[in-house]
Amino acid sequence: MNIIRKIAGNQLIVGFFSFIVFWEIIYLFVQTHTIPSPLETFSYFFTVIDVLGFHSLGSILRVLAALSIAILLGIPAGIFLGVNKKANRLFSPFLYYIYPIPKVAFLPVFMLLFGLGNVSKIMLIIWIVVFQMILSVRDGVMRIPVSHFKVMESYSASIKQQYRFLIIPSILPQVFSALRISIGISLASLFFAENYATTYGVGYFIMSAWTKMNYEEMFCGIIVLGFIGLLFFKLLDLLETHLTPWAAK
Repeated sequence: MNIIRKIAGNQLIVGFFSFIVFWEIIYLFVQTHTIPSPLETFSYFFTVIDVLGFHSLGSILRVLAALSIAILLGIPAGIFLGVNKKANRLFSPFLYYIYPIPKVAFLPVFMLLFGLGNVSKIMLIIWIVVFQMILSVRDGVMRIPVSHFKVMESYSASIKQQYRFLIIPSILPQVFSALRISIGISLASLFFAENYATTYGVGYFIMSAWTKMNYEEMFCGIIVLGFIGLLFFKLLDLLETHLTPWAAK
């Protein structure tokens, strides 16, 4: 286990420095003030770290609130569709139609319904994540072999015990996979949403720097956005290792 952690840590370090090298190559090749050098950007980073921390906290809280609500809504709905064939036949056409639509197109709708503040931005992320969660959980339930249910029934397991010892453990890997997919899309959508009617958030910070043509500041925001995504991914890895030890390789 320690070896795996060391390898993962080394991969993160190697990946980060590979990005820096790639960035330096682009900077030297393009030779434009639009792309600042990594050294100048990291030097500037420490002058705005307090401001960036404030903006980062705002974005993180928005994503956490949205993911929490999406999980609370998506998991029960996915389980319901997975165990109830009639409900699945009834609602699947709607899910298949709505799922491919770019959810950022609904931002004006949410702003009209919920105002220009945090609620509309959180609702947008929920709208993005919840359908991914529902479909992933539903598919996870439907992949459980029928023989597993028959074994539970042969031991006179109650419905509650079937959910606790069979259905929930079976769908957890699908839940984490859905969350990983959703995080990247959520951050991209949050960046878009934070450009409208807000005064804080990493998306607002990046676009504010862009309008001022302060490209070092802009790239500082981009770096932080990447670190936020990395933070969420590492937290998911820790939770998955703790909650699904049987799935660890």
